[in-house]
Amino acid sequence: MKVDFDDSMVEKNKGQRKAVKIAIYVLLSFLVLVYIVPLLWIVMSAMKPNSQFKSAPWSLPTGMEFGNFIFAWTKGHLGNAMFNSFVVSTCTLLISLAVGSMAAFAIAKLRWKFSKLALTYFMIGMMIPIHCVLFSLYTQFASWGLTNSLVGLIIPYVSFSLPITIYIMAGFFESIPNELFEAAVIDGCSVPKLFFTVGLPLAKTGFMVTGLMSFVNNWNELLFAMVFISDDERKTLPVSLTKFVGPHSTNYTQMFAGIVIAVIPTIIVYCIFANQIVEGLTAGAVKG
Repeated sequence: MKVDFDDSMVEKNKGQRKAVKIAIYVLLSFLVLVYIVPLLWIVMSAMKPNSQFKSAPWSLPTGMEFGNFIFAWTKGHLGNAMFNSFVVSTCTLLISLAVGSMAAFAIAKLRWKFSKLALTYFMIGMMIPIHCVLFSLYTQFASWGLTNSLVGLIIPYVSFSLPITIYIMAGFFESIPNELFEAAVIDGCSVPKLFFTVGLPLAKTGFMVTGLMSFVNNWNELLFAMVFISDDERKTLPVSLTKFVGPHSTNYTQMFAGIVIAVIPTIIVYCIFANQIVEGLTAGAVKG
């Protein structure tokens, strides 16, 4: 009887684990559909003439209307806008990662009196809505002649990217064992060498996370770019997409084509960073 009871319990546990696994797969499949279906619908809509979209928005396209993409790229000036967004997002990414990682390393691993206070100071920046400082920043930048320029966008983007970058990178540096740094110091490593040869390689996953967040957030940012930039030659991609919406009528298929063009770079960047994040998480922080 005891053996039969144990066997029944094992079978029951197997059944429960199988039910949980099936439920997880169903939930994940549902989430995939939630995220993929709208994207596929936008792509299909971009392939339709505007008349077909208005009459049957959920139907499959009758043909491949690549003219919408050509119009969005040429008449919508998305090529120049994409270049501006790439310059702003890349410069912001490099500056915020360089400055933020060094500040995070100093806060997490160097022993100085106001390290915790400095982290709290940077964390306050995460709680400040950009709407509260938009007018004052515009007034100040206008007096400096930085409005209507890409530099005038990069500076506030870096300022608002630094707090989350420092917060995440400080957590990754904290997770690195102090014994590694102590051994390097015994071998004669200076503080800069500790940062570049020990800290950065072991915090690579943190770089991927913050890099992905910084690039995508600044690529999609609209409010600062709309207020600070008035010249069409310097407008970024989100601002250029607003030109497809008219006061009396909107060509939705051309707008969807522009959205597809704008989304493709972020998807590519996300896929590149996501693969490296998974590799870093599975490999572990310390490699033997």
